[in-house]
Amino acid sequence: MTVDVRVQTTINLPISTVASFAGDPTNAPDWYANIKSVVWQTQPPVAVGSRMDFIAQFLGKRLAYTYEVVELEPDLRLVMRTADGPFPMETTYSWEVARAGSTRMTLRNRGNPAGFSRVAAPVMELAMRRATTKDLARLKTLLESGERSP
Repeated sequence: MTVDVRVQTTINLPISTVASFAGDPTNAPDWYANIKSVVWQTQPPVAVGSRMDFIAQFLGKRLAYTYEVVELEPDLRLVMRTADGPFPMETTYSWEVARAGSTRMTLRNRGNPAGFSRVAAPVMELAMRRATTKDLARLKTLLESGERSP
């Protein structure tokens, strides 16, 4: 079974502001509840070929994995894939104008679990949808409040 979770929110800020913050992996621990740290293997800023080590906590388990940026269209789309780790995953951020001065951000995570993860895929997908929805809400709050900015 393929896990495919897509959520979106509208953030009342221009695309350049939202994409600049959300598209910088260094900021991920600020708005993803499950991501505990990000360490760059390559030099920032983010570019195709950039690699980062992520440490996360998900469903009570510590996960360590490396993401590689495979596609980058500034202020439009960022695609990262796990280069290694326990669960092959692709994460896509996309940004589009929702209305003047507002951005619709879509966050999509998809992958093909193997082994035990394959049996647990329906539960994982539900948990990922719940967590991702909360993460985008936190991002919206952080950026709109001015608490964090690029």
